[in-house]
Amino acid sequence: QVQLVESGGGLVQAGGSLRLSCAASGRTFSWYDMGWFRQDPGKGREFVVAINWNDGSTNYADFVKGRFTISRDNAKNTVYLQMNSLKPEDTATYICAARLIGFTNYNTWGQGTQVTVSS
Repeated sequence: QVQLVESGGGLVQAGGSLRLSCAASGRTFSWYDMGWFRQDPGKGREFVVAINWNDGSTNYADFVKGRFTISRDNAKNTVYLQMNSLKPEDTATYICAARLIGFTNYNTWGQGTQVTVSS
């Protein structure tokens, strides 16, 4: 099982950009679908984007399409989330998650990194 550590969060003005990273330990990172979720105390946890372990296909939530881009580097055991055109409503804790091949649900979670977008 992998362990996940996020980094790259911070404070940014509306319209700005941030790149989040999620570093995974373990030798079988390439066997995991990887996803980003976000959690706001007022909204609960919501899905943001995921990337397939095999073909790199992606799935984005509608509210980030065209603004956020997920990528992964299996050689570095890292998944990235490039966030552009940030909005105040993007403010949340962003959490990296991993789903092992054959499983339906994400079964490994990071601690999260805070993103705050000021207006």
